[in-house]
Amino acid sequence: MTRTDELITMTSGELAHLGEGSVAYLRKVSSDDLRGRFPGLDEIAPGLELWALFAANGQPILLSDARDRALAGALENDLTTVAIH
Repeated sequence: MTRTDELITMTSGELAHLGEGSVAYLRKVSSDDLRGRFPGLDEIAPGLELWALFAANGQPILLSDARDRALAGALENDLTTVAIH
């Protein structure tokens, strides 16, 4: 193996914190699936399609009915977003 081919190893703790504070993922979700993901969420109408922004570690950040507002929330917090399909 040459120096440029060296493998970099990470501990499970390092991997768990990868992207923390700098990366968030945007995902379209159904209001039916939110109960477990957004603790403390007030009653919400069933069957709504919403946009959720999550931290790299899966922690919920915000919920919006519009994709552009969810992206704006990420930008306000200097987060790079990735989309989950």
